[in-house]
Amino acid sequence: MNAEPEKKFGVVVVGVGRAGSVRMRDLRNPHASSSFLNLIGFVSRRDLGSIDEVQQMSLEDALSSQEVEVAYICSESASHEDYIRKFLNAGKHVLVEYPMTLSLAAAQELWELAEQKGRVLHEEHIELLMEEFAFLKKEVVGKELLKGSLLFTAGPLEEERFGFLAFSGISRLTWLVSLFGELSLVSATLEERKEDQYMKMTVYLETENKCPLSWIEEKGPGLKRNRYLSFHFKSGSLENVPNVGVNKNIFLKDQNIFVQKLLGQFSEKELAAEKKRILHCLSLAEEIQKYCRPKK
Repeated sequence: MNAEPEKKFGVVVVGVGRAGSVRMRDLRNPHASSSFLNLIGFVSRRDLGSIDEVQQMSLEDALSSQEVEVAYICSESASHEDYIRKFLNAGKHVLVEYPMTLSLAAAQELWELAEQKGRVLHEEHIELLMEEFAFLKKEVVGKELLKGSLLFTAGPLEEERFGFLAFSGISRLTWLVSLFGELSLVSATLEERKEDQYMKMTVYLETENKCPLSWIEEKGPGLKRNRYLSFHFKSGSLENVPNVGVNKNIFLKDQNIFVQKLLGQFSEKELAAEKKRILHCLSLAEEIQKYCRPKK
């Protein structure tokens, strides 16, 4: 990626909330990966006209434009599947914020579509680029896990827009899978008080060595955004992560990975391992949802 780009890929950003705004900033700043990309415009449901001289486009224009070769999908999770399908069918490469879809079948279908079209489909996982995760990865290497737990708390989240807790919180599940390998679901429960906008999902998982892991997502008014973890190993315990520094430019680091994929700099083995992990996490999320929300 250090070479001078022979061409620039035209990019449209779909959705200009928190993630979309950061994406646009990174695309407009002089970074190594940004030199391979050219921000053409953005798509939004709101009528914004332009943002920092970048023009708003209609979805139809973004899909049909010969200039646009890449779409960054930064909209609400419930809309991801439809946008990915439309842009892949239009022959565009796609970067999407997690979760890429709210069902396993949809993700499998979209990956097949990307392969048919010969296009890159990349699901962002900035949680794996955080300093805390790098610290944890080093801490668990070579240690034998006995049991562990991960609790995440935050304010209320609209399920209709962002999906069930197992999907909106899939970054926590991705941490556990990336640290301890593929997991199987033992059981899951949901405590819900709709009138109070309160939800608590408790999930019991186990590793391939039958070590128990619990994962709790708790959302409600007044709950601060916090993560608590506890891992017990044969050789000692890890209770929460110390302050390991600020997470700088994590969306940009994700963009660097995406550009490497565009340039064919990822091996088939690396791409297959990433796809397997993503589909495994989506499969678990779907299984958890079925446990918590059995169809009547």
